[in-house]
Amino acid sequence: MIQKIWFTFIWSYIKIGLFFYTKKIIVMGKKNVPKKGAIIFAVNHPNGLVDPLYVTTTNRRQNHFLVRAASFKKPFIKKILESLYLMPIYRIRDGIKLLSNNQEIFEKCFNVLKKGETLMIFPEGSHHKNRSIRPLSKGFTRIVFGALERYPNLEIKVIPVGITYQHPSSFPSKVCINYGVPILTRKLFEKNSTPKSINILKAAVSEQLKSLSVHIPNDKGYDSTLEQLNDAQVDFTDIYKVNNIIKNGLIPDKKLHKKNYLKPLLYLIILNSIIPFILWKKIYKKIDEIEFIDTFRFSLNLIFCVVFYLFQAYIISLFYGNLIGLFYINISASLVLIYVKCAPTNAKDYIELV
Repeated sequence: MIQKIWFTFIWSYIKIGLFFYTKKIIVMGKKNVPKKGAIIFAVNHPNGLVDPLYVTTTNRRQNHFLVRAASFKKPFIKKILESLYLMPIYRIRDGIKLLSNNQEIFEKCFNVLKKGETLMIFPEGSHHKNRSIRPLSKGFTRIVFGALERYPNLEIKVIPVGITYQHPSSFPSKVCINYGVPILTRKLFEKNSTPKSINILKAAVSEQLKSLSVHIPNDKGYDSTLEQLNDAQVDFTDIYKVNNIIKNGLIPDKKLHKKNYLKPLLYLIILNSIIPFILWKKIYKKIDEIEFIDTFRFSLNLIFCVVFYLFQAYIISLFYGNLIGLFYINISASLVLIYVKCAPTNAKDYIELV
């Protein structure tokens, strides 16, 4: 009970944080998520650890997550992650000897599904900013069919979820979370051999993900197509329109980037957040994967910026009274919200803002 209260508190705090961090969060297909019953959300993975945050805060189910084991190295961090229903999954790069630990994790997943709860998995196996759905690993199918074999009366619905960012790692950015049609697995498991069931489920999930998110075939024409779409300033979060453009090859003409007339406001926000901004500049230099830019920047905003604003409000209230301190907090939040919701989202923005 205490863990659920803790999770709900953190869930609400993150949801508010994402509202202040993201220009627009578009949610599609939410009606496809049942209120009860065992569910596996099979999600594409373009943008690091913010991907599960967007998914879990756009549905009301209490999600359990499988994330890469490297995130659990520090004991204190491990306790926090476990309290939020995160579980480590080990890969070959973590060491062949550690792969045996996955069996214990699979047992925990079976128990989660047996209780009619939800599990979030990224079947591509790793994150990547490319706008392509990559081949899926069969690890998630082992969990599905392992649970079905263990519990004969259990039905598991696999719901593919597509995530598409206007421009991954840019700030601010738009994002679309698109929930697909549930795939019933009990009948699939009972009517086919396990290898055939695995292939059918992987193909069904992959096919949906390619329509639920922007998918550019990963062939020799990928770079050219992406460059033309960026030059045309298409709205990638208009998923079905963009996929239709890609399919038919009818890419619009090149457009000029929108000028950011709110940059003076951005500089004012930076000045008001100078210490977190300096900290961010130091952290940014150590980020070796572009997919983790949003993860670290959002975390910094969620924790240090809020603490810094509250500290400044406290100092102001000591000199000018609580009313002025409260006014400062409201003005600071309003300035951030105005910039995030109104600034243009260009492909080059993340270069300029880091």
